[in-house]
Amino acid sequence: MAEYELDEVDREILAALQEDARNLSSGEIAERTEASSSTVRKRIQRLESEGVIKGYSAEVDYHKSGYPLRMLLFCTAPIPERGELIDDILDIPSVVSVQELVTGEQNLLVTAVGESDDDITPVAQELLDMGLTVADEVLVRSHEATPFDDFSSG
Repeated sequence: MAEYELDEVDREILAALQEDARNLSSGEIAERTEASSSTVRKRIQRLESEGVIKGYSAEVDYHKSGYPLRMLLFCTAPIPERGELIDDILDIPSVVSVQELVTGEQNLLVTAVGESDDDITPVAQELLDMGLTVADEVLVRSHEATPFDDFSSG
């Protein structure tokens, strides 16, 4: 798929959706972009169909929801296979994300959450069973994120 070229209206829409996709109406986004509500709706549909907007999800605080452990597992997979393994890794219970790394020896970063070590240990075993090498495991104390700030002009 070709890279989608964003204009200023697209960027403002993405900035607004990153801030609060759940509560902003197309009319409120239109006020920010100086475009009409119908233009905003059409742009959002196009951004979705082009794959720029991949979906909408809740940001869950795993610690507060009873899953205080967040483990990063740095893995090495054969380079030709690493991208093909992602869906299978995401199917492992307790795994919440997989990142494909393109530099360094470790080329997959798997994030798993759980209540105790008993929830995380099987993840490492399943990764090993898939033929990956688990090079390092890191226990994360906290994790915060912020929207990418280059979409908004203001």
